[in-house]
Parts: sequence; C-alpha cells; structure tokens
Amino acid sequence: MKQKSKTDSRRRAQSVTSEGESVEISREAPPRIVSSAHLVSDISPELSEFEFGMILAVNAFNRWVVRCMTAAGVKDMSTLEALLLHHLHHRARKKKLADICFMYNIEDTHVVSYSLKKLMAMGLVESEKSGKEVLFSTTDLGAQVIERYRQVREHCLMNQFSRDSGENYKLGEMARFLRYLSALYDQAARAATSL
Repeated sequence: MKQKSKTDSRRRAQSVTSEGESVEISREAPPRIVSSAHLVSDISPELSEFEFGMILAVNAFNRWVVRCMTAAGVKDMSTLEALLLHHLHHRARKKKLADICFMYNIEDTHVVSYSLKKLMAMGLVESEKSGKEVLFSTTDLGAQVIERYRQVREHCLMNQFSRDSGENYKLGEMARFLRYLSALYDQAARAATSL
C-alpha cells in the first residue's frame, strides 16, 4: 500500500451533480506561494511562504512610507530617513546614535549616521553635544513634517482598517511573532558568521 507523503496534498471530496449523482472529485491544494522553491524545507515549508509574504510586505511598507512622506511635502526621503525622523520625535527625547541603531536593530552605524546628516541638512533634525555623546532630536520643522505625515497616514492608511477588536488583536499577535522571528534570524546570523 502506498503511504501518503507529508507533501502529498491531495484531498477527495464528494460532490452532488444537478441530476443527484454523487461524484468523487480529486482536489489538489494550491501550491505553496514562494519566491525560492529550492529553499523550501520539510522542517517548516510554511516558513518559505511566510518569508515571501514578508518580502512583499516589507517592499509595500517601504513604498508606502516614501509615498506618504512625499504627500506630506518632503520628496526624495528614503524609508530609513523617514523612520529615523519618527523615532527621533518619539516621546520628545534626545537620542544617541548607538541607541537609534539598537532600536532598529541596525548593525551598520555609518548608514544611520549618513541618514541623520541628510535629515540635518534638510533642517528636520538637529544635534547637540553632551559630554562625549552627540544627541539627536527633531526641529520644529521636523515636528511639522511628522504631523503632516500623521494626517496623511490617518487619511490613506488607517481608514482602510476597521475598528474591529479581532483585527487589532491579530495585528498585535503578528507584531509579537515578528519580534520573536527577528530573534531567530539574529541567532541564525550569528551561527552563520561562525561557520
């Protein structure tokens, strides 16, 4: 007798025709939607599907942030620059470069430093020395841009969400899962570095 493999997704279903006859239908589950079929693992084929979904979501999010910032009146700002601007405004506290990098899990401080210089050149961010540290914060102009961004976000993005508590609960669950997954990827990156 042929044993059903883990990946065999055939299902049989009964269907009744208009004449009342019972017909057995063979249905194949849709193939996994992945971008790199050669990476699908028997341990967790769903991870490949999730990674592809994450790639699509990351690119859509990046496009959204840039377009939202453009609609708020600032053109040619990268996603990282927009995120840094928002984080510097967060809780109205001045922030060190190392803390900013830690917050966003960015390894290369030079990338963040370059983006901060661009934001300062645009007049959206300012810096001040505190002992040996340099602290960054938003300017009044930066705060105005952030407020316009928030208005565009409310109008274009938030209006698409329902006020359903179930939907918000799912978003919270996904956020927690993404933080958990980021820890797994970080650990795997450390392991790969040691090979």
